[in-house]
Amino acid sequence: MKKLIFALALTFTSTLAFADAKVGAPAPDFNVTDANGKTHKLSDYKGKYVVLEWYNKDCPYVRKHYDSKNMQNIQSEMTSKGIVWLSVISSAKGKQGYMPAADVVKNGTKEASKATAFLVDENGKMGKAYGAKTTPHMYLIDPQGVLRYNGAIDSNDSADPATIASSENYIIRAVASAEKGEKIAKETSKPYGCSVKY
Repeated sequence: MKKLIFALALTFTSTLAFADAKVGAPAPDFNVTDANGKTHKLSDYKGKYVVLEWYNKDCPYVRKHYDSKNMQNIQSEMTSKGIVWLSVISSAKGKQGYMPAADVVKNGTKEASKATAFLVDENGKMGKAYGAKTTPHMYLIDPQGVLRYNGAIDSNDSADPATIASSENYIIRAVASAEKGEKIAKETSKPYGCSVKY
């Protein structure tokens, strides 16, 4: 009986630790160091749109968007407009996709990433606060710090890059609508990809 109670307590604790950021509510703040040792907090970016992208270099769904240069093109388009783009690595040490900070810097160069920064969330605190489930998993936060989009990058959950051209890109559409002051047609979607390796 004691073992059962303990197991239930562990399950409950794990559930509490893994949140799910809600569209229309304030986005969870974070305090995470990037690969270059700089600390980033959501409050630092008040007044700007922020895109969060969960990343794992070894995930075929991430490779779909990076090897095709789709992700880098979107990053470049967004950051050129002053939007902050944060790529987040929540892989725990010893798990797939984990990299020490120095390797994250080298990998970012190899990927030709146009992200504002790579955040190293190896304890998974930021990922769990947002309820990040997959790589990639995308979020859009508006200049008031309100979460406006939570879900997949696009409408096709295949790992085949050939599907990109015919897919609806949810993050691009969400940003375009938000910037025009319009309601985002699709505020949530089911994220697809590899599970985040907490």
